[in-house]
Parts: sequence; structure tokens; C-alpha cells
Amino acid sequence: MQISKVIRFTGLSLALAGLSACAQGGYGTATGLSPDAQRAAGGAVAGAVIAKALDEDIAAGAALGGAAGALCDDAGVCRRAY
Repeated sequence: MQISKVIRFTGLSLALAGLSACAQGGYGTATGLSPDAQRAAGGAVAGAVIAKALDEDIAAGAALGGAAGALCDDAGVCRRAY
């Protein structure tokens, strides 16, 4: 059962990484959202998907992912593109 969760997590991670490579333009060109809001939304979606794949609490995963996405540039994890 544990291997199944690892396979799900790996598959979802690869799918999200592949989709992120499809982004065109830069932050803020397609929407009126700030870069922090875009990263927070992406982090919330990724956190919810990963929590669902691991059979954990989806709301907690979304909250943690959203917070991590919004604060990743402040922590120096992701590079500012604006």
C-alpha cells in the first residue's frame, strides 16, 4: 500500500512539473493577479492534489501549499520574475 502512495505522488509531481513548463509569458501577463497571488493559487492546488493522493486532509494540504507558494520568494526558494 505504501508503494502505491509513492507512485501516485511521483506521478502527480511529474505531471505538475510538465504542466508548469507550458507557462507562457511572465507573471501578470495573462491575468490581473499579482505574482504572489498566482504562486499562492498554484501552491494551494498542488497542496490539495498531493493531499488527496496521499489520503490526507485536502483543506490542510491546500492551506499549506498556498502559504508555501505565497512565501517562496521571500524565503529565497523561488526566483522573482518581475
